Amino acid sequence: MASVTDTTSPATDAAPTAEPEVLASVTDGVGRITLNRPRALNALSYAMIGLITHHLEAWRDDSEVALVVLDGAGDRGFCAGGDIRALWENASAGSNADSRTFFREEYRLNAIIARYPKPVVAIMDGITMGGGIGLGGHASIRIVTERSRLAMPETRIGFSPDVGGTWLLGRAPGELGTHLGLNAATMTPADAIAAGFADYLVPSAALPHLVQALQERADPGSPPEIVLLFDETPGPSELEARREWIDACYSASTVAEIIDRLRARPESEAARAADELEALSPTGLTATLAGIRSARAASSLEQALEGEYRTVAWLIDQPDLREGIRAQVVDKDRTPRWSPATLAEIDTDAVLAAIAQEPPEPLWA
Repeated sequence: MASVTDTTSPATDAAPTAEPEVLASVTDGVGRITLNRPRALNALSYAMIGLITHHLEAWRDDSEVALVVLDGAGDRGFCAGGDIRALWENASAGSNADSRTFFREEYRLNAIIARYPKPVVAIMDGITMGGGIGLGGHASIRIVTERSRLAMPETRIGFSPDVGGTWLLGRAPGELGTHLGLNAATMTPADAIAAGFADYLVPSAALPHLVQALQERADPGSPPEIVLLFDETPGPSELEARREWIDACYSASTVAEIIDRLRARPESEAARAADELEALSPTGLTATLAGIRSARAASSLEQALEGEYRTVAWLIDQPDLREGIRAQVVDKDRTPRWSPATLAEIDTDAVLAAIAQEPPEPLWA
């Protein structure tokens, strides 16, 4: 769900407006769903999740819709994630049941996209984080552009990757996903393709022509073949170039051991990665490592989502989530005070037992 970008609209945006948060249309057999909060980097509200779900369900058996295009308004971002300020407000008010409702509906939408019977073309142009990965990362055809920057940034706020992010992270080559999830690292388009978060690189200037071609069913006619007409070979992935030390360090069994291995490496990037980890929530990091390892062994996206739901249902009751959002988004002092403050103070067994507990409400009921 999470994004660490402050997506709160300016005061002028808060005024009532007739502009819908989700635009939907059907043209020449293409159902198009556009997230329409460009000033907020198309961050997901609860209402938006319901609208996207409604359109997908309505088009599931509609013979007039052959494929779906999912994109975002504006040129800055596809979707910066879920509304974490609302998450903070719920936690502060003791209304975490509302947050669990948000998560359940969001995760169900993620599963709908992954299992949709018609091709879903996700255009992840610009910033795509947290909940944006949940929308685009499970589509059957996943497109990035030269402007795309992808991330699962949840550990920056004392949280853990969700929206099926652990499923993607657990299946990235080697330990790239462990690094991306723990360090909340940002991926370039080449990185996203190398890590398995995207399939094609299409220049942003070509996107209108791509959508038109999908509507016209240009020869060759299948959606993947049409996308290939616009696909460009990405440059080298810096993430993939760091694979040797990432695999060596992030294969450790605990976060503390990962940091020790990073400190022992000669690469300056490894030392920076260790510094990053030591500044993040020990509770969030412990839950994240366990979540990625668990999802790696999961047999389906749905099973990974169930594990994520158990984890987030516990984490939203912990002090670090409120503190992380306060430091990053509310007060913006960037100096969170984690509790416990260090990995040495973490009772790993207790954390693992807590995130294995069934939440108050089941995910799929």
